[in-house]
Amino acid sequence: MTTIVLIRKNNEVVVAGDGQVSMGNTVVKSTAAKVRKIDKRSVVAGFAGSTADALTLFERLEAKLEKHAGNLSRAAVELAKDWRTDKYLRRLEALMAVGDKEKSYIISGTGDVLEPEGDVIGIGSGGNYALAAGKVLMDTNMNAEEVAKKAIKVASEICVFTNDNITTKKV
Repeated sequence: MTTIVLIRKNNEVVVAGDGQVSMGNTVVKSTAAKVRKIDKRSVVAGFAGSTADALTLFERLEAKLEKHAGNLSRAAVELAKDWRTDKYLRRLEALMAVGDKEKSYIISGTGDVLEPEGDVIGIGSGGNYALAAGKVLMDTNMNAEEVAKKAIKVASEICVFTNDNITTKKV
């Protein structure tokens, strides 16, 4: 598992993720990059779950964004539809937190496309810890990137499947 947090604050959108890859109770890598940016469409995404599955979904999201002229809402819904109904994709085990300048979503393999009520999304094994920390830190003078990094750091101190090798991307 992993921990991903998306923070939307002061016209910035930042996705941060830890670097730990675990197989069962063993850490096999501590510096994985689980956060990606689609520069052409100003979209950032973070993935929790199987790395290969997440990369497959990221490629699909990028294709959907191209097909729908950068409309993140439409691309997210179309990806979720494919994910839920396609025989191959249905087996993928991952969650995605995606955002652009206007919208943020959690996309799941069950066909869910959820827009959070607030400006913080947390997914993965330490997602709830990062979510709670992020919500508290939103009321500080910290910028979006600082909030995201601190939220992952807090999660890494609680969740054994999360470390503090943090990668961030912003739009």
